[in-house]
This record gives sequence, C-alpha cells and structure tokens, in this order.
Amino acid sequence: MASVQAYFFSWLLKWRLKPRLRSERDLSRMRRLLTPPPFAVPPGVRITAGEVGGVPGEWVECDGKRGLLLYLHGGGFMACSAQTHRPITCSFAQLGFRVFAPNYRLAPENPFPAALHDAIEVFLAMASDSGQPVAVAGDSAGGGLALSLMVSLRDAARTLPSAAVLFSPWTDLAGTGASVQFNDKKCAMFSAVSLPKAGRKYLAGTPADDPLASPLYAKLNKLPPLLIHVGADETLLDDSTRLAANAKADGVSVQLRIWPVVPHAWQLLAGRLPEARQSLREAAEFLA
Repeated sequence: MASVQAYFFSWLLKWRLKPRLRSERDLSRMRRLLTPPPFAVPPGVRITAGEVGGVPGEWVECDGKRGLLLYLHGGGFMACSAQTHRPITCSFAQLGFRVFAPNYRLAPENPFPAALHDAIEVFLAMASDSGQPVAVAGDSAGGGLALSLMVSLRDAARTLPSAAVLFSPWTDLAGTGASVQFNDKKCAMFSAVSLPKAGRKYLAGTPADDPLASPLYAKLNKLPPLLIHVGADETLLDDSTRLAANAKADGVSVQLRIWPVVPHAWQLLAGRLPEARQSLREAAEFLA
C-alpha cells in the first residue's frame, strides 16, 4: 500500500512541474526546473570534490564497508549533476558504500556518446585504481547510461561491474513502450510530449534505436545481476518491464519491482518519502 506522502508528492509534481516541463523550450530554464532545492548533507557523510578517469565529480562516503559504487545521475542527459543527486548518493554512503558520482558531459553541448565515454573512463579508472569490485547504479537517464556502460564493457571484453541497480531507467529513446501513452496522464513528471524533446537533444541525429543510446535494443547476455525499481504510473514503466524480460531471456539474473503511486526517481525524496528509503535499502542489500 502506498504512503500518504507518495500520493502527496505525486500530486504536487503532476500539477506544478509536469506542465512546465511539457511546455518549456529554453534549455537553461529546463535545467533549473529539474534542479531540486539545496540538500543538507547528513552528519557523518563526507563529500569531496574529485576527478576519476579525467572526469570531475565528487566522492560521497561515510564508513565505506560495503565497497565501491559508481552512481550515474539522471536528468534526461541534459540536466542535473552529482550535486543534485546527493539525496541518493548520501543515502548510499550512509548504507555503507564509498560512492563516486561523476559530472559526465551533458547534451546538447555534448551529445551521444560523450556521456557514455565519460562513464566508461570513470568505471575503468575506479576498477583499476581500487583493485576491488565496483558496482554501478543510476536513475532515469543515468540508469540507461549504466546499462549502456555495461554493454560497452562487455563488448570490449573489459571488467564488468559486480552488479547494477537501475531506478526507473530510460532505456528506449525511441519511446515505443505502450506506457508512454497509457500512463501519459498518470505519470507525475513526464508526458508523451516532453520525453522525445530530451531524447533528440541527446541523440543529435543518432538513430533512437542505437543499442548504446537505447540499451533496450542491445543483447544483454553476460551482464551482471540487475535490480530494477520503477513506478507503476510512470511513462517509462515499459522501459523497465521490457528490459527485465529481455534480460531474463538473455540469461541475466534480474529482479524487477514495480511500486504503486510513487513519482519518477522517487529515491530523490529519501528524506521525505518512506518508499524512497525502502527502495534505497533494498538496493544496498542487493549490491552488498
């Protein structure tokens, strides 16, 4: 059963943010719309600016007993940063991970495959420098990017992450999932109109079904175990359900959980939403 908070925040986003995202044309204003209020770093969590593999970002850590985690933020490939996603990275740090969140290059200034190249460089440097397994996680565009990262590493016969957590991953930039239409009015954030705009800025002419831009179309064999969390009312629901089905068909260990009522990327509301805290705890246990 969904919490009262889930109903409230879904309602709030649907009526205050979604219409503005649907109609906004200016990139700088779009980025501001997707930037949450400043986040108060919890006591005991340390944040240090750093650079890994030549890509700037920040380390977020507490005790680090559960190992290394590469976290790739969402934002439609054109907005947000390591800083905007501190509610998630700080939660993972409190749950025992040493997290690096890169500020990968954003579109349209740096279209596909710039973000993917940055993610690859960061992961390879983390794995090489630490000499220990590295897990990966991401939300929305960052979830899709995490999947593209693993496909690229597998195809190059390189070291793979030990496991991956994908929160509402954007895996199909072609927007062919039925949920884009049947959840158009129910989704608290995106519409059938707003999603393609972000996709075009990132793709910059690359076919929308390119398997490294839209990893739903990639072969997924030999990938590490996957945990996928998605909201039942999201336009991106089918990006997760079809991904899970494809992964299972390709012999990948995958767990899919569909959450009622919650808005897209609800993990960002970890300080206010019990479903966010529960999702993050389940993700940490899976990765550990």
